[in-house]
Amino acid sequence: MADGRTGRGLSRDARVMLAASFFYLSSTMLVTPVISGFAGSLGATAAFMGVIGGLMNVCSLVMRPIAGNLSDIMRKRRIATIGSIVLATSTTLYAFVTDPMQVAVLRLISGAGYAFCSVCMSTWFASLLPPEHVGSGMGMFGMMNALGMAVGPAIALAISDAFGYRPALVFGGAMAAMTMVLVQFVSNPGEPVGASAQQGDASEHPARKLAIVDVRVVPAALIIALFTIPYMATQSFLVSFVAARGLDVAVSMFFPVYAIVLLAMRYLLKRQFDTVKFGPFLFAASASAIASLALLTLMRGNVAMFVAAACMAGGYGIMCSVCQSTAVRLVGPEHAGMANSTYYMGLDIGMAVGPMIGGVLFGSVDLNLFYPILAITVPAALAVYACSKGLRRM
Repeated sequence: MADGRTGRGLSRDARVMLAASFFYLSSTMLVTPVISGFAGSLGATAAFMGVIGGLMNVCSLVMRPIAGNLSDIMRKRRIATIGSIVLATSTTLYAFVTDPMQVAVLRLISGAGYAFCSVCMSTWFASLLPPEHVGSGMGMFGMMNALGMAVGPAIALAISDAFGYRPALVFGGAMAAMTMVLVQFVSNPGEPVGASAQQGDASEHPARKLAIVDVRVVPAALIIALFTIPYMATQSFLVSFVAARGLDVAVSMFFPVYAIVLLAMRYLLKRQFDTVKFGPFLFAASASAIASLALLTLMRGNVAMFVAAACMAGGYGIMCSVCQSTAVRLVGPEHAGMANSTYYMGLDIGMAVGPMIGGVLFGSVDLNLFYPILAITVPAALAVYACSKGLRRM
């Protein structure tokens, strides 16, 4: 295993992997804010626009167990190359479709590419890290993902406002293609852990059983799903929430502030990801998440909204890194593929359910109750932790 860290920090391979992960995630997040509107411009109904928006996550949820199993038994460069080619091709083809059904089919294909890239590349990156630096290393990986999640939508809106949907989607395809190029420059090809040993006596290394999830990681996956629900509801309905309450705030700055604070926090806490146990992180993140949702309920100006964004970074943002690094440490390097697959399944569930719950609440309850109801997810996450012996030991 190549060391992910040298005396001067991350190794060259690890830095190239971070750049590659930034491009595939930026590509995916670039499509998210414009694809429903693009489908609408082709004649899709409002209901079908919503279906198209969620299709990618549904497909990726189904494909993740396959990606996880393959990541543990195949060379990871091969899987990442295939996934990024699928993602780049399907994203570019959006620009040439003529009806909404074609968009829907491409969303499903994109979901497969996204599932293979996200599971394989996080597993590959973890394999480059020494065991004692898995926490801080995966924190850096999560930080790069956060940057991609902030940059992608900003690029999409800028290009689509200036030139239209199709040029923005072509640019997204080009970003995914950069991932395919960059992974070729990682010197460690990501051989399966124990592959050389398994070429020896087969009786000592029985055939690996295929799995859908790694049960040891399910509690961490459930916790990140619960933290993701209010984040995705906010991403989907914050503009509408602000407009409905007649607030004069710079709502477009919420997620850039979130991303900046998250980058700073992940950098400042990088050593703590290796040394602090799961419980203290969860309790601090829970308090931060509750504070964020309370501030969004009570806000009347920009200061409260910006502090809410910072608190959301301390809640959902930090728990993304903590849950993912914990997932890998729970199972060891040989099963990191299924660990990451199970973690991302939780993330997919939160990303799919969050906007749905937000839509139901926004259309049926008093707006003063919108965020307090979403806050129920935080004690639910604490309850999952209380029931998990594995997480309490971490």
